[in-house]
Amino acid sequence: GVGPWLPFQMFAAGWVGFFAGCLPPATGRREVLLVAAYGVVAGLAYGFVMNLWFWPFAVDQGSAISFVPGAGLGENLRHYWAFYLATSLGWDIPRAITNAVLMVVLGGPVLAALRRVARRGAFGVPVSFAEPAGDRAR
Repeated sequence: GVGPWLPFQMFAAGWVGFFAGCLPPATGRREVLLVAAYGVVAGLAYGFVMNLWFWPFAVDQGSAISFVPGAGLGENLRHYWAFYLATSLGWDIPRAITNAVLMVVLGGPVLAALRRVARRGAFGVPVSFAEPAGDRAR
C-alpha cells in the first residue's frame, strides 16, 4: 500500500533492479545459480533498507536498539544492526530462501523467455521520423 514507507520501497526496488543489471554475464547453470545467489542477497538487503523508514520512531529511546539523535554513526549503526537482528532477520531469511528457490526452479525458463523476447522484439531498430504522406501534397 501507500504510506510513509513508499520512498524506501522505491529506493529498495530500484536498487534491486539496478544491481541485477550489474551482474556479470554468465550462461547455463552458472547463470541460474548467480541469479539465485543474488536473490538471497537482494532479499536480505531489501529488508535491511525497508526497516530504515520506521526504526527511529518504533523503539523507545534508551534501549540498545533505538536510534540515538546526536550519537555517532558507529553507535547508531550498532543499534540498527541489533534492531535488524531482533525484528527483521526472521522475516528476511525466509524471503531470501524463497527468492533462491524460485530462481533455481523458474530462472532457466524465465531467462530463456526474456532472451527470446529480446531477440524477436527488434529493440535495436533505429527510429526514424518522416513526414506523413498527406502533408507532401500541399
